[in-house]
Amino acid sequence: MRTLKLGVLVAMLGAFGLMSVSGVGQGDLIPIVFQSKWFPQAQFAGYWVAGGHLPGESASGNVPTDDGLNFYAQEGLDVTILDGGSVNPSVNVAAGNADFGTDWMANMLVQREAGLDLVHIAQVFQVAGYLFVALGSSGIESVADFAGKNVGVWAFGNEFVSQACFAANGLTSDLDATVSNPDVNTTVYAFDPALVFPDSVDVASAMIYNELDQITGLGFPLNQLSVISAAASGCGLLEDFIFTTRELLESDDYKGTGLSGLEIASRFVRASLRGWEYAANNQTQAVEVVLDFCGDTCNGSGETQSPLIHQTWQMARIAEMVQPALMTDPAILALYGFGETPAETTYGCLSAADYANTVDLLEQIGLISAGVGDPANVTSSAVLDNIGVSC
Repeated sequence: MRTLKLGVLVAMLGAFGLMSVSGVGQGDLIPIVFQSKWFPQAQFAGYWVAGGHLPGESASGNVPTDDGLNFYAQEGLDVTILDGGSVNPSVNVAAGNADFGTDWMANMLVQREAGLDLVHIAQVFQVAGYLFVALGSSGIESVADFAGKNVGVWAFGNEFVSQACFAANGLTSDLDATVSNPDVNTTVYAFDPALVFPDSVDVASAMIYNELDQITGLGFPLNQLSVISAAASGCGLLEDFIFTTRELLESDDYKGTGLSGLEIASRFVRASLRGWEYAANNQTQAVEVVLDFCGDTCNGSGETQSPLIHQTWQMARIAEMVQPALMTDPAILALYGFGETPAETTYGCLSAADYANTVDLLEQIGLISAGVGDPANVTSSAVLDNIGVSC
């Protein structure tokens, strides 16, 4: 279901005084810490565009503002974004090092089973961007062809998608320590495909918005690659979303501010979703904002080494994942296995079907026990309901 655009909703809320923050100025803002899943890049553009910044720094001078205030400041918030390069986001938020975070559903559910009481409050990516990439000359055309091959995977919970895809296609792997003679061997690598592809692995894990562009930049154009989508292979898992702890969400007084945790979460999510909608519809400006915080991790490879070139590609793909109705390029549609542009979705909404499929896959491969993924315990619509987003 499509509802009012967030910009219209915000204007209406402001008109009725429902967003007012008394005496908002930089010294009055409530400090919030958000745990990213990786280093600054367009994957997190919505949070940067809304006014998020690195520790000790200020928001980009390129962010959209009203009366000089960025989206977070309009909500009375000052949002610091923590790098997530070698951090497990779910663990770090649960440990109290951040108030909110973004993660993939597989990792959060695994951490919940370990006892961390985390709650999904808004879904950002509406489609999964996880891919497997092989040389076109390899003869590898599907996950089933991975038998006897070496597949490059990532750590910190990112390997769960590969495990799900292997198992969904009847393959064992050395990611399961109980298997003595696996069908698939894996190589854990540090996210840069140039380190392993194509010399050390037959197949490399890749995100459509990042490593795929790096691989093509290394001199392997798409027409020389075999690109296999996890989603199109029936093993795509829910990716980036916003979560927090149940303790924060149910707090009556967030850190002595006099505001409930639900109110704080509502302000954060409302501003973040505004940032995402703005970024998706103003991609050039969003890239400028991201580049203000980028380090070497914003670079591509080879012909796409330039941070501007790589982040422009990344922002285009991210926008399509956040709002699939923006996906019109036949080549990109084909990578996802889509025959036509998907229908427009509502920013922040979680597909019950996608969630159920993710939980079913994780239960089937034994990553989580039955019942761990019960949506009544894992997800909450309280924040979206509170800000008037209808899913």
